[in-house]
Amino acid sequence: QVQLVESGGGLVQAGGSLRLSCAASGGTFSNYAMGWFRQAPGKEREFVATIIWSGGITYYADSVKGRFIIFRDNAKNTVYLQMNSLKPEDTAVYYCAARIVGVAVSTREYQYDYWGQGTQVAVSS
Repeated sequence: QVQLVESGGGLVQAGGSLRLSCAASGGTFSNYAMGWFRQAPGKEREFVATIIWSGGITYYADSVKGRFIIFRDNAKNTVYLQMNSLKPEDTAVYYCAARIVGVAVSTREYQYDYWGQGTQVAVSS
């Protein structure tokens, strides 16, 4: 069973930066595509970013493109989300997810097999 544990959330002022981490255990991390999703209060969970097993392909939601960067370190079984130029509308619980089909990107929640518990990000104006 794969376990995912997110960390790095917190409170930051608008324009600031945070780096989220997601550490995986119990599976073969280097085979998985990884994704970040988020859920703001009163809203449905939405796709943020994804990266294939090798790190060679990434894909972003339009709302974060140019501000967020997803990358991974397979030696450390960890995927990261570097968030720059944060806006109040980025406030949400951020979840990482693993997809066994590691060679393709996906923005769809149902195509991910394992999920973390989430980490809170709050951006003040």
